[in-house]
Amino acid sequence: MSDVAHPMFRSALICLCLFLLAPAVAWSEDTDLGRIFSEAGVTGTIVIAPLHEGEAFVHDEGRSRRKFPVASTFKILNTLIALEEGAIAEGDTFTWDGVVREVPGWNGDQTLDSAFKLSCVWCYQALARRVGAAKYQRYLAATCYGELSLPFDETAFWLDGSLRISAAGQIEFLKAVHRRSLPFGTAAYETLRRIMRVEQTPRHGLWAKTGWAARGDPGIGWYVGYVETARGTWFFALNLDIRNPGELPLRQKITREALRAKGIIH
Repeated sequence: MSDVAHPMFRSALICLCLFLLAPAVAWSEDTDLGRIFSEAGVTGTIVIAPLHEGEAFVHDEGRSRRKFPVASTFKILNTLIALEEGAIAEGDTFTWDGVVREVPGWNGDQTLDSAFKLSCVWCYQALARRVGAAKYQRYLAATCYGELSLPFDETAFWLDGSLRISAAGQIEFLKAVHRRSLPFGTAAYETLRRIMRVEQTPRHGLWAKTGWAARGDPGIGWYVGYVETARGTWFFALNLDIRNPGELPLRQKITREALRAKGIIH
């Protein structure tokens, strides 16, 4: 979609429809989830919600509605935008510029798959330059994604705290992605689904993205995504305070324990 003007005029209507069409979900503060955070010795929140009507489980509902820097969880939406705008196509390569960066896996040419999985900052900054600030601003409005502070740097707004979202907001966004109700074409959705998949077992499939907003004190770690099982689809969004990089694996560990505690995965 090289010209985004037409669908962007519908942004307010899309946001309203997403709100009105969202199925009724009862939120329940969950002691099992609270115990997992307590045993891990960390402060954070997690929301686990079904695609359709039913009960959503949450630890620390108050925090679940507070907005935090999106960090690399924005790569979910950023990938859709870049694909829709033709900033990259499936099969394209990011050519490494030879600059040695702090993550060893970034130091080489990348595909879209590897850039997403490795959270390659320089790769997505290259895409951001191709997309441009004006289109980002319109897409963020059209998808009702988070809260953007103006003015913003088109190559750093998801890293520097300019764009913030809550765990509850992540859930609603992921549901819209799963329903394909946002202004993106089938090809963009299919590519995102392929590169976002973390695992496939006989009992479930898991699609997810990590994030780490490291510039604050404490930093904020994210793990967001969804699980498909024979009994339905469940969405999750976790964020927690990160005081040192050694705590980063807790994002996935706590999420998996929470999903097991609610009988969603085994």
